[in-house]
Order: sequence, then structure tokens, then C-alpha cells
Amino acid sequence: MNEVFLPIPLEHSRNIFGQYDFLAKKIERAFQVSIINRDEGIKIIGPSLGTQKAEKVLNELWQLSKRGNAIQEQNVDYGIAMCMEEKEDALLTVDGDLICHTIIGRPIKPKTLGQKEYVDAIRNSMIVFGMGPAGTGKTYLAMAMAITAFKNNEVERIILTRPAIEAGEKLGFLPGDLQSKVDPYLRPLYDALYQIMGAESFSKNMEKGLIEVAPLAYMRGRTLDNAFIILDEAQNTTPAQMKMFLTRIGFGSKVVVTGDASQKDLAPSAVSGLDVAMKVLNKIEDISFCHLTSKDVVRHPLVQKIVKAYEVYESREQSKEKNRGNRRYSK
Repeated sequence: MNEVFLPIPLEHSRNIFGQYDFLAKKIERAFQVSIINRDEGIKIIGPSLGTQKAEKVLNELWQLSKRGNAIQEQNVDYGIAMCMEEKEDALLTVDGDLICHTIIGRPIKPKTLGQKEYVDAIRNSMIVFGMGPAGTGKTYLAMAMAITAFKNNEVERIILTRPAIEAGEKLGFLPGDLQSKVDPYLRPLYDALYQIMGAESFSKNMEKGLIEVAPLAYMRGRTLDNAFIILDEAQNTTPAQMKMFLTRIGFGSKVVVTGDASQKDLAPSAVSGLDVAMKVLNKIEDISFCHLTSKDVVRHPLVQKIVKAYEVYESREQSKEKNRGNRRYSK
């Protein structure tokens, strides 16, 4: 058995251990060690390899705590996962990239290496495609980058759009004017704007035409100069809609296209414009493609498990379908 001591002060060890030592127990289970909290520091007891890995994770969490972060379950889970993959200082790397603050002062930062690559791509490329499952921060981080660019006068306006398609159900007749009819489809975009910018600031800029939230169909025939444009739920576009959208881009604009290929609401026989764009545009300079995975999910840890379970199930079903096709072909 090996024993390691870390002189972590009590105020930081409490942050790292979590309520009822919940977070420390996750590290103990992951590396098969015992972690003991004392006034003078933290003691790790266990096999040599396990204590080394637990020490690395605890050191990273300590540095996060010293930077003023409240340690959350997602931090611990990601630190453990990256340590298993032998990726050094992943938590500290992503924590150092501050995008902006919410209206209540909460910092917005990438929380995984995948998200960090996504944010860097938005900074460095004119057009970025961000693909990945629910909860990976595709839309939220793009929105934070858009608002930051707007506040820094890098763009003159923000344009947010998405195709108006129901998620597997028909909503039927919706009362009210045209804006009332399209608002339900655009609600996730409003939610992010309110949280980052604040309702009052959003309303003022909306009235001035500096922020526009509209269904994709409204983009036809326009040229969008000096704007930060976000196309959300792009997996629900047709190839014609995607081509129409991408050819709207004018000078001084930046575009982020987000989508989740596993959550298409198109007719079963329809081809997704996102799938076609990935094949057609993958070799064009200044267009970046970022693929986020279940490792980048930053919602409740259960969401990450759900996403992973569906990935395994869908992969298994595709293999079965491929085998059935091969058997039919061989006959």
C-alpha cells in the first residue's frame, strides 16, 4: 500500500470533498483508494498507481478551487476521465479560457477539451460547424461568443435562426401574430440570451434591430454583413435550406452552425442539410468542423450516461442493419 499527503487547506478540501464527502467518494471508487481529510491536509492511501492518479485529480481540483471555482460533480467526473486517458491538466487548461459573464456574474468558460477546441475554432474560423449530442454546450457557447463579439464591437448585430420543425409531434394551430407562432421554436435561443445578456438589454437591442431571432425561412434573399450568425438545430435543414443559408454570408460576418445528427425531426426519407454540408465543405479553408461527444456533456451526469447509452444502442442497431444487408446481398 502507498500513502500520499497533500497539504490542502481546510477551506479548499471542503470544496473538493463536496456535501457529505460525495465528490471525494467518487475519486475513491474510481481509483480504489481511501481519501482522509484532516485539518492539515488530505491523505491518500491505496495501490501505487491509484494513489498517483488520485493525487493528480485532487491537485487539479485544488488549483480550480484556488481560482475561486465551486467544485462540481462534472469537474470531478471530467478530471477522472481525463486522468484515465492520461491527459495532463485538462481541467486547468479549459478553466483558463473565460468567454464572458452572465447577467448575475457567473463566468462562462468551456468545461471540457472538446468545448475548448470548439471555442477556439469560433475565434479563428469564419464558419464553424459544431456537432454533438444534447448537453455539450454547442448553442450556449456559440451564444456567449456572439454576445462577447457584439459587446466588443467586433460585429454590428447578432442573428439567431433555426428551422421551424416540431420535435416529433404536431403542435397544430397556434394563436396570435406571426411572431407568436414562431416563438416556441426559438425559445431555447431566447433562454440563452436572457441568461447571458439580461432581458432588458436583450429587449432594447431587439427593438433597435441589433439582435434578430427568426426562423430560417426568413433568411432567403438577404445578405448578412458584419453580423454574428448562429444556425441552431441544423440537422433539421434540407440541403437546399443549408445552401441558401451559407450563401447569405457577407463581409465581416462570422457563422456558427450547430446540430445533433442523432436528433433529426425530418421525414424518414429526407436528407439532412447538415450531413450534406459536412461532405461538401470539409476541405474548404476557414471552415472548421468540431465534433463534440458524450465526454463533453456538461448537464447533469445522468444526461451523459443517457447519451452514451443511446450511442451504444444506435451503433449496435446500425451493425445489425449492416449485417442484414450483407446477408441479403450475399444471397
